[in-house]
Amino acid sequence: MKNYLAGLLMLVALSATAQEYKPFKVNVSVGYAKPFNAGTSGGFLVAVEPKYGLSDNFDLGLRLEAASVARGIQYNGNTTTGDVGTYSSALLTGNYLFGAGGVRPFLGLGVGPYSIGAAGTVVISSNGQANQNIDLVSDTKFGGMVRGGIKAGHFVAAAEFNFIPSTDRTISNQTITSNNAYLGIKIGADIGGGRR
Repeated sequence: MKNYLAGLLMLVALSATAQEYKPFKVNVSVGYAKPFNAGTSGGFLVAVEPKYGLSDNFDLGLRLEAASVARGIQYNGNTTTGDVGTYSSALLTGNYLFGAGGVRPFLGLGVGPYSIGAAGTVVISSNGQANQNIDLVSDTKFGGMVRGGIKAGHFVAAAEFNFIPSTDRTISNQTITSNNAYLGIKIGADIGGGRR
């Protein structure tokens, strides 16, 4: 009788901890965006990413993100900071989750278009000449993203490096280069899907 009762308790315990895999989920995240350029400051980002799990370890998704940061500008060898502008992106993503426990590390990649919003004007002083107000331009670039993070239940923390080609503009035979790459550090949650 004791063996029967112990077996029944073990079966109940295993049933209670069994997890059902569901393929569709939506990640909602907020975080900090830091451009990779001297003299620039970070800003705020928000992202929504619907994902479909092809298996318990691999998701495909569409990351929709907006990041508000100051653009870094290079002109005549000098570096300065432009006004705050917005980067928006729509990337096709793939994520691989390691292990099968409640806390799982993951790695991911993404590719797609980045829309770089015009960030007003920037004041540039070059070689002792008078300052110039230069209008920054909006642009669309095809780029990529690599990410790494940890998923604990439905909560997700990640760091993402966004590779975006620089934007160039020529004025009076001088090239103004705006570096567009940025690092995103975010926290969020998967709504629906996953495991329960």
